[in-house]
Amino acid sequence: MSIITISRAAYSGIEDLAERLSEELGYGLLSREELLVNSAREFGASENQLASALKHRPGLLEGRGLTRLHYIYCVQATIAKAVQGDNLVYHGEAGHLLLKDVPHNLRVLVVAGREARIATVMDKCSLTRDKAIEYAKTLDEERDKWVAWVHGVDMRDPATFDLVINLANIPVPSAVEIIAQTVRRDFQTTQRSQQIVDDLVLASEIRAKIGLDRDIPDERIEVAASDGVVTITTGARYLADADRVKQVAMGIPGVKEVESRMEAR
Repeated sequence: MSIITISRAAYSGIEDLAERLSEELGYGLLSREELLVNSAREFGASENQLASALKHRPGLLEGRGLTRLHYIYCVQATIAKAVQGDNLVYHGEAGHLLLKDVPHNLRVLVVAGREARIATVMDKCSLTRDKAIEYAKTLDEERDKWVAWVHGVDMRDPATFDLVINLANIPVPSAVEIIAQTVRRDFQTTQRSQQIVDDLVLASEIRAKIGLDRDIPDERIEVAASDGVVTITTGARYLADADRVKQVAMGIPGVKEVESRMEAR
């Protein structure tokens, strides 16, 4: 049992690959669009707000972009719950980073042929070839800046993936075979890796609930969980809100104990 996250640039047309892989392995299939629907339903945010948070950095009037971070926390909590039962293929931008610490998550980057991608942009967006090329370039640049802002890494760094496949040279059936063989052989769930997922589910749900609580002046509060014991780290200026944060955390099923830490920032 395992998880596969497939990252790709917008309009790369990998739906066929994801569907075939899901069928080959007997895994569930989750797209970025479905993830946003589920997250909006769970946390009461709009799909547009969530989609924007997963695509754009904050504007000049948004300060440090805490509102966008709150929506990102919601999406992370939703995808963590989705993969808790294993056997799932997720395809969407930067999915590998939302679950980066999960050992049985095979992180795949799929690269589409340039001409095929441009043709898709032209068709889906009703653009001329030159406009489609410029639009795809803008999307890629914005995605790269978003990843650097949220995760502090280079989206193009191959070290953040376990497997890179170029569909311009490798047919979809071969790509499915490569991914399936790799995940079956090298990315099986262990008791320890399952605990990591369970801890992520708990920590990410608490983090999302804290971010959506308007009574808590959130300043990148850090939440970690280990077998039901939750550690919340805040700056000194938010010490007065520690009780409220603890109250939110204790309201989440599975929390056994909450520890608060303060660090200089």
